[in-house]
Parts: sequence; C-alpha cells; structure tokens
Amino acid sequence: MEKTLPPIPVKRYFTIGEVGELCGVKPHVLRYWEQEFTQLRPMKRRGNRRYYQHHEVLMIRRIRDLLYDQGFTISGARNRLQELVQSERDRRKAADVPLEGLEAIEIDQEEFDAAVQDEMETPPPQAARTVDLSQLLHLRRELNEIRELLTTSH
Repeated sequence: MEKTLPPIPVKRYFTIGEVGELCGVKPHVLRYWEQEFTQLRPMKRRGNRRYYQHHEVLMIRRIRDLLYDQGFTISGARNRLQELVQSERDRRKAADVPLEGLEAIEIDQEEFDAAVQDEMETPPPQAARTVDLSQLLHLRRELNEIRELLTTSH
C-alpha cells in the first residue's frame, strides 16, 4: 500500500505542515518521531515553530518507509537507521585512498555557494527543469572530501 509522495521542492526550510504533506504523515506524528529518532532535529524559531531542512525531509521519508511500508517497529527502525549510517561511514572510509600525482585544487567556498544559489534562482528554460537540492548538497560534500584528501596527501 505504498503511497506516491510528491517531489520535494527546492527551498531551504519547510514548516511542519509542509513536511507532513510531503511525507504523508500528520504533524503530531512528526513531533513524536523527533523524540524517538535523534537524527531528527528541526530548527526551532519564534514560538517553538519547527523548520525542517531538505535532508530532514529525506530522513522522515526513510523513517516512514521503514515503519509503514517495511513494517519495522520504532526500535527496529531506529536500529536500521543506525546501521545505514554506519555502513555509509564504512563506505566512505573504504573510498579514502590517497591520490597520487594530483596537484591541490582550490575551491572557493563563496564562489561555489553563489553558483548553487544562482542555479536555484535562475528560472528553468521552457518546461520544468527541477534542480534536486540533495544532488547539489551531495556534490558539495564530495568536492569538500576531495579537497580534504588532496590537502592531507601532500
């Protein structure tokens, strides 16, 4: 009984109501999950209003899938998420091999941030071209890891 979820729009913060609609979960359930899953830490502002970021929306979708579609208990889902995080750490460590013969590449963080912002603000040509923020964030992480590898190997 898998429900198709809407695409996540490109924006920085989402309210609890928006996240509920994007993830097919009621706001009171999201508040409960915050207590059960330490990975969920939405920013709280005036009047304790919650603002979720893109990676938290993805995490909530993963939690929803584990609980509702795969039939995990809260405890089982919590353990499964910890396993997934650990396997991702192990995968990254295994890929941490020294690079030889490459000169250090300087990445100007402000220039990168400006380019990402321009890409998100530029209207798409003709039909809908969606910029997937998760892909941009993943690319940024990879570039930072490459920079780190290059600077530590010299």
